[in-house]
Amino acid sequence: MYIEYKGDDGIIGPAKIGRVKFSKSGKSVHYSGKTFETLSGSGFKSNYFDVQTGVHYWISGCRKDGRDALYTTEAEIDDDVLEEYWPEIRKMPENITVKKIRVLSKY
Repeated sequence: MYIEYKGDDGIIGPAKIGRVKFSKSGKSVHYSGKTFETLSGSGFKSNYFDVQTGVHYWISGCRKDGRDALYTTEAEIDDDVLEEYWPEIRKMPENITVKKIRVLSKY
């Protein structure tokens, strides 16, 4: 999944590409020791919030074209998903060692 911290301005911030776990209800996501709950459509440029801090995030599935961000930003790819991300999602197995990328805007 693509996980973007919405930054101090609530618009753009650094991102990660990593493996998440969903709750049974699907209303919360667990990643890297954090729990995120859905904003149920009420967020501005975000769709989840960190239950401990209240900070907003954009969390979505990774796109084949790499245009995961609402605004262009940088993303770090977790080691445990490199072998899945590059060959299976992006169809670019030659990049399997690339861990930091520029994520382009969807628009």
